[in-house]
Amino acid sequence: MSSGNRPIIKAIIFGVTGQDGSYLAEFLLAKGYEVHGVRRRASTFNTGRIDHLISDRKIWENKFFLHYADLEDAVAINSLILNIKPNEIYNLGAQSHVGLSFDIPMSTINVGGLGSLRILEAILRNDLSKTTKFYQASTSELFGGLKNQELDENSLMAPRSPYAVGKLMAYWLTKNYRDAYGIFAVNGILFNHESPRRGETFVTRKITRGITGIKAGILDELHLGNLDAMRDWGHAKDYVEAMWLMLQQEQPTDFVIATGQNYTVRRFVEIVCSKLGYEIQWKIEDNAEIGYDTKTGKTLVRTDAGYLRPLEVDFLLGNANRARELLGWIPKIEIDGLIEEMLENDTQLWEREKFFPNINR
Repeated sequence: MSSGNRPIIKAIIFGVTGQDGSYLAEFLLAKGYEVHGVRRRASTFNTGRIDHLISDRKIWENKFFLHYADLEDAVAINSLILNIKPNEIYNLGAQSHVGLSFDIPMSTINVGGLGSLRILEAILRNDLSKTTKFYQASTSELFGGLKNQELDENSLMAPRSPYAVGKLMAYWLTKNYRDAYGIFAVNGILFNHESPRRGETFVTRKITRGITGIKAGILDELHLGNLDAMRDWGHAKDYVEAMWLMLQQEQPTDFVIATGQNYTVRRFVEIVCSKLGYEIQWKIEDNAEIGYDTKTGKTLVRTDAGYLRPLEVDFLLGNANRARELLGWIPKIEIDGLIEEMLENDTQLWEREKFFPNINR
């Protein structure tokens, strides 16, 4: 297919229904790509983040297509890649909840680690090594957060969860297939990135969803785990642009993508509360830490040991100098803008919930 004299660039996105996948699909479509999204078969609708693309008649099944496949299914992956022969493949698919990976480690590693191998093998065995570029979504969890220092592409990796172990497997497989077979394959080592599309079980969205629910008079209080964990939080919109930039380089190179600023979970809570008009203070009560509003005395946040992981990652801070120098990438949305966007979204969701109970569930 071509547009005039210009050939259409085709991309496959594994994990298109997720936060990153939905933003990446929008980004590539805006650049004129033909985008093939891959989703797992499920008994419930799981396309909420991309429904606006599906309902757009100008692009649906013209520029944007959906396919069923699972990263555990080598046959389906091979068939898909062979039939489409994409210019670019973005592997964003994973069981990406770190805490949950301790409960389902085999599935997490099968998808997050071996899923990458199945894609790389399909590229190699279908003679697409010279024509298809591959992006592997890696993670700052690889580093383990054992030292309070900035982390870059040369930092020691010490994963502390089955999720991170699976991602480390995928990281090394990507490097191996690049070196052994000449595939243009890169790892994007992305630090935490959030948005209104973040799943509600992830801590930032849990906070914005929880505190806006309290403000709306629907929820009572918010329960959290480790308040002192430090994270480098950016916006997913900025980070998907970095993914694309990595595949536009002349030589395949791995990159850390991060803002270079980090905050504790506690500080994230405090910023959210301040923006919603609360004055939060902390105290210890019944072996838990309590965050309460000084104006009303109402408890807003309570720590719960049930939300602690078997192994904690206490400190993550990224150094994205390589990305700035070689990609020209700089994050555009700072944490205040990110939080305000998330709060506006969740406030609107709770307003809808008041009038139409369970509509958001």
